[in-house]
Amino acid sequence: MTLRLHSWPTPNGHKLHILLEELGLPYELVPVNIGAGEQFRPEFLAITPNHRIPALEDSEGPDGQPLALFESGAIMIYLCEKTGSPLLPATGAARHLCLQWLMFQMGGVGPMFGQYNHFAAYAPEKIPYAITRYANEVQRLHRVLEKRLDQSAFLAGAEYSIADIATFPWLRNPDRRGIDLDHFPAVKRWHDAIAARPAVQRGVQVLAENQRRGPMTEKERENMFGATQFQAR
Repeated sequence: MTLRLHSWPTPNGHKLHILLEELGLPYELVPVNIGAGEQFRPEFLAITPNHRIPALEDSEGPDGQPLALFESGAIMIYLCEKTGSPLLPATGAARHLCLQWLMFQMGGVGPMFGQYNHFAAYAPEKIPYAITRYANEVQRLHRVLEKRLDQSAFLAGAEYSIADIATFPWLRNPDRRGIDLDHFPAVKRWHDAIAARPAVQRGVQVLAENQRRGPMTEKERENMFGATQFQAR
C-alpha cells in the first residue's frame, strides 16, 4: 500500500498527520505550501478540484484501484474503515456518536474558528462586528464541548476516536482565540490528555519547520485570501 498525503502544517493538515501516526501507517508526505500558492498547481488540482489541503492518494484503494480523496473528515473515515481501526467504531451507537462529533468539528469548530482567526488576525481591515460575532461563536462552541466532556472522557464516549483527533488541532494554542482553558476545565483535561499522546506529539511536528512565523506577507495574503482563490480553473 502506498499512501501519499498532500498537506501543510494547519489544523486540517495535522488531523491527518496525527491519525496516520496513531494508525502507524507509512506514507509519503507531499508538502503543499499554501502561502506560496502551491495549492493552485495543476498536479494538485488533478487530485482535489477544491484546492484545499489535505488530500490523499491511495495506490491500493477499493478493489485494488487507485483512489484520490479530499476533505479531511472523509479521509479520516476512509483510513479507519480501510484498516479496521477502532478509532472509528464499526457499528452501533458508538459509531454514530463518533460521526456526530466529527461532523460537529467539520461544520462548526473548523469553520467558525477559522473565521475568527481570519477577521482577528489576517483581515487587512479590522471589522469589530465580525470579530465580535466569531469570538462569541468560539466561546459558544467551547461551552458545547465543555458540557459534553464534563459527561464523557472523550467526544464519542469512553474511548478516544477520530472525533477527538479532528477537534484537537483546532483547540491548540487557545490564547490565539482569546480563550483561557482554565475556564473550561473539562476541555482542558481532554486537551492535555490528548496532547500527551506520543502519536499526537509526533503528528503536530510534521512539517513544523514550515510553520509560518511572524506577519503574513502580501504574497501569502493574496494566495490564501485574495482574488487568486476565486479564479476559474
